[in-house]
Amino acid sequence: MVRLVADAMTRQVVYLPEDTTLDEAAQAMRDQGIGDVVVTHGPTMAGIVTDRDIVVRAVAEQLPPATTTLGDVATRELIMIEQSATVEEAVRAMRSRGVRRLLVCDADRNVVGILSLSDVALLPTSTAA
Repeated sequence: MVRLVADAMTRQVVYLPEDTTLDEAAQAMRDQGIGDVVVTHGPTMAGIVTDRDIVVRAVAEQLPPATTTLGDVATRELIMIEQSATVEEAVRAMRSRGVRRLLVCDADRNVVGILSLSDVALLPTSTAA
């Protein structure tokens, strides 16, 4: 059974400015029940920050979350995949780039969601008898 990225992705994308502090971002993630935010610089996407990034790049380095910003810890390389791609193609892209999340776009390159390894892991398995 071929599964498309569009069927597995999380459609909710939260954008926060790069000057947002980590404590504010963590609260937004908690309140929205998400593990990542897209970081913006004005109208432009400037990176992505995950809950893991906050822990590994800030808390573990003893950076103060009340004054450290998303821009300080963001991953600047944004990797996108089209929503019409297969989940298998997305997993190969994640492996080859060493990432756990991909931005999902439509044919016009507009962001329509995020695909994480967790989304893939939660897909129902087919039971062929």
